[in-house]
Amino acid sequence: MNDILQRLTETLEARKGAAPDSSYVAKLYSKGDDAILKKVIEEAGEVLLAAKDGDSAHLVYEVADLWFHSMVLLAHKGLSADAVLQELARREGVSGITEKASRT
Repeated sequence: MNDILQRLTETLEARKGAAPDSSYVAKLYSKGDDAILKKVIEEAGEVLLAAKDGDSAHLVYEVADLWFHSMVLLAHKGLSADAVLQELARREGVSGITEKASRT
């Protein structure tokens, strides 16, 4: 796993036991699924708007927010970015058409 993803994963795990008023992530965890999911949806929408604007720097900024909040969701569910990277590795070299056809 990329070093930054590993460090972020460790930080997100550490925040699980923290008091809600000690960090943004701890506060999100304390609010539960709905608050975390709302942030992921919000960030996804901001990615779409940034993409339409055509500003590359803004798009990268918003995708970083989306990835971050997606990682918060993964951590909240007991998963990590490594699970996503493993799934991407599994799909590597497989036609998208073939991969979709294999889903049940």
